[in-house]
Amino acid sequence: MPIYDFQCKRCKHRFEQLVKAGQKTSCPACGAAGPERFFPFSASVSTPKTRERALVGARGKAQAQKKEKDHAHQEYLRKEMKEHGG
Repeated sequence: MPIYDFQCKRCKHRFEQLVKAGQKTSCPACGAAGPERFFPFSASVSTPKTRERALVGARGKAQAQKKEKDHAHQEYLRKEMKEHGG
């Protein structure tokens, strides 16, 4: 029996539920029938386009982190030079 992710169309409550083949489910929060089923993120398909998009995003984050670290290092050096008369 697989576990599926659902979102209620009425109250927007998200939940997981074990579902047997052919079994109908309802929202545990409001009792509405027929919630929308979502596929888990692990079920996504990797394609060259999605890998490139993820790589571009990761590179952007890495560059931002490097810039922040470099700035912090420069501030540290300025402070040290000022305190020790360099």
